Order: sequence, then structure tokens, then C-alpha cells
Amino acid sequence: MHISSDRALGLALGVALDAIFADPRAGHPVALFGRTASKLEERLYGDSEPRGAVHVILCVGGAAGLGVLAERVVNPAARTALTALATWAVLGGTTLAREGAIMAGALEDDDLAAARERLPHLCGRDPSQLDEKGLARATVESLAENTSDAVVAPLFWGAVAGVPGLLAYRAINTLDAMIGHRSPRYARFGWAAARLDDAANYVPARLTGVLTVLLSRDRARTLAVLLKDGHRHPSPNAGRCEAAFAGALGVTLGGTNVYGGRTEHRPTMGDGRAPEVGDVRRAVRLTRAVSLAAAGLAVLTAWRLRRR
Repeated sequence: MHISSDRALGLALGVALDAIFADPRAGHPVALFGRTASKLEERLYGDSEPRGAVHVILCVGGAAGLGVLAERVVNPAARTALTALATWAVLGGTTLAREGAIMAGALEDDDLAAARERLPHLCGRDPSQLDEKGLARATVESLAENTSDAVVAPLFWGAVAGVPGLLAYRAINTLDAMIGHRSPRYARFGWAAARLDDAANYVPARLTGVLTVLLSRDRARTLAVLLKDGHRHPSPNAGRCEAAFAGALGVTLGGTNVYGGRTEHRPTMGDGRAPEVGDVRRAVRLTRAVSLAAAGLAVLTAWRLRRR
């Protein structure tokens, strides 16, 4: 069996495992990576970009190295199993959709306290002062961005680079979440992590936008919003996902966000009304549809890239 045939089957099995088991509540491999990265940071930290770059190289290189060892396994069945386990470990699509559905249920029940308590599971936005429309917008935007980060991007890298791609991408994305944000501590040390995450998500974010257009009921409108507003977001990648979701759902995303006392004023995307409670469940369905399409495309790509 060709390596890429093992890869295609492993990706498909990993997607199935994620659909069945989602993320474990304890002992998640990504959490283990995070703890390891934190301990390494304690030894390497310094307010400089070179130190941050060394930290990223060691963390991402170690993850990719484990992937290389996995793909050197001779037995085809074992290679397929390792690819499936790696795919399951790095995917977050089922958990993402479930969190969105929980938010939808809380908002539909007018339980703002429960919705505010749950929002940190999706994003780092301060929920304390958000009303139901603010919570709905935050949820839709998080679903849009994380559809790429948690599903499309890892599947893309798994299809083109196998287990090394899966593990390296999740390491990059996790480091960005840990140290890539702008703060006095990480302004320099986290620079390399943030820039590498931008590079790793460049193609997947645009692929997420295209898939959203194709799955939209109004493809012309969704494409128009994606082309008009996708570049307006401060992130070079998140805007493509959010603009496409805004067009597909017929809403306007963006505006003022508060993160732990830090306020950001972001450009708006879309030409519709502000998101409402009913739009959250629609966004969940869209996330699931894009995730399923990305899974099929990844498996097909891995199969077509098999060695001749």
C-alpha cells in the first residue's frame, strides 16, 4: 500500500474518531504539548524575538519530528492507525460545533448567565458586559474563525504533509494561542509564533472561505462579501473566514471587542443586520457543513497525491 493511501484512510478514520469521541475532557495530547511548551518557556523566556524564535523551533520541530517517526513505521496498518490517532488528536471540529450548539441553546432559553459563562470555551472575549446580540456575534465570529483553525487547516496540512503536517500545525496554532497575542510579556517573545501561525493558516483560511461560498444558499452574495471585506480584518486570515460566514448568513460581523480590559475596534464585514440568537444555530450548521466538505477534500487530496 502506498504511503498516501495509508494517509487517506488514516485521515478518514481520524475524522470519524473525532465525530464519535470529540476531545477528551482529561489527558488531551494538545494539553500535554501545552504543558511541555510552558516548561520550556520558563527556561528560554526573554524579552526578545530571537529567544521566541528558538522556543518555536524547538516546540514545532519536536512535534514534526514525532510525525516523521510515525511515518517511518513500516507496517501499513500501523501507519494508518498512527495517522488516524494524530488526526483525531489535532481536530476540534466536533467539540467546536457542540460548543456552538450549547451557546445557541443558552441564548434560545434567554439564559444570559449560562451563555456568558460558556463563551470563554470559544474565544477570549470578555463576556461580562455582552447582551444577547453581543454574545451571538461573538459566537458566530468564533465559529467562523475556528472552523479554519480547528478543522480545515489541520486537514489541509495532514493531506499534503501527513502526520508531520498534522502535529506541526497543531503545535504552531497552540503556540500562537499561548504566546502569539499582543501583550507586554509576549510582544517580542511571541512574534515568531504569531507570524508562523499566519503563514500556516494562509491557504487554509482562504480555502475555508471558498468552501463557505460553495455551501452557501446565496453564493453570489457570499462571494461578494468575501472579496469586499475579507481583507479588512486585522488578521490576514480570520477575516476571510468571518467575511464568508457573514455573507452566507446574511449578517454583519465585526465591531468593538473587549479582551481582558483591552478594547479593539474592528471594521465591519457584511451588509446584513447584526447577528441574532437564531443565527447561532445556523452558524453551527454551516460549520458542520464546511468541516464535512473539508474532510472529504482532504481524503481525496491525500489519495490523489499517492506515489506512483
